Amino acid sequence: MVRPYALTGGRTQYDGHDLDMVALIETAGEPEESGQARGLHRGGHADALDPEHEMILSLCRTPLSVVEIASDLELPLGVVRVLLGDLLDRSLVRVRRPAPVAQFPGERVLKEVIDGIRAL
Repeated sequence: MVRPYALTGGRTQYDGHDLDMVALIETAGEPEESGQARGLHRGGHADALDPEHEMILSLCRTPLSVVEIASDLELPLGVVRVLLGDLLDRSLVRVRRPAPVAQFPGERVLKEVIDGIRAL
């Protein structure tokens, strides 16, 4: 088992954008376009991704939330955010942020919809 601080190189947070737990992450390109030659590595080989980065890219071929990725990899949320930050910095993944609360319909509208459904 690799300790979480070893996976992140001692980093405890991603310095870029804040990654919300429910933000959807998806791979940015085709698998052959992934970062295999972009230098994300712990072992000193510039042509290979770390296994954790590869697993994230594999999982995110279909959009997954940050918390789902952490659960699937059985890694702490903070570690996954750092690893996702590495992939974001190299444009290997895209983030779809959750809609702001202000964009959700109001309570009155929701009640009208529910009442309309009940009337059917």
